[in-house]
Amino acid sequence: MLEAKITVTHEAGLQARPAALFVQVANRFTSRIWITKGTKKVNAKSILGVMSLGVVQGDEVTITIDGEDEGTAMFTMKKLIISNFSDIPQNDNFG
Repeated sequence: MLEAKITVTHEAGLQARPAALFVQVANRFTSRIWITKGTKKVNAKSILGVMSLGVVQGDEVTITIDGEDEGTAMFTMKKLIISNFSDIPQNDNFG
């Protein structure tokens, strides 16, 4: 299991388009992926779950990933957030 804390810097936080992209990329992996804000932890593969966190610019979130592709998944999810959702993987060859 891997865990990382990341500050969301995108001006829209994790709402609307960024949330949809986050969930879309998370769903490419077989690992279980969660995102936590404060004390609320949700399935990162659920658009409703991610949007229910109400993540805004400047919020710190924790991503937790558990599964056989957890390393690649963590690298990709962190890169997506750190790049302000501008570095979006186009296929399953994330390396």
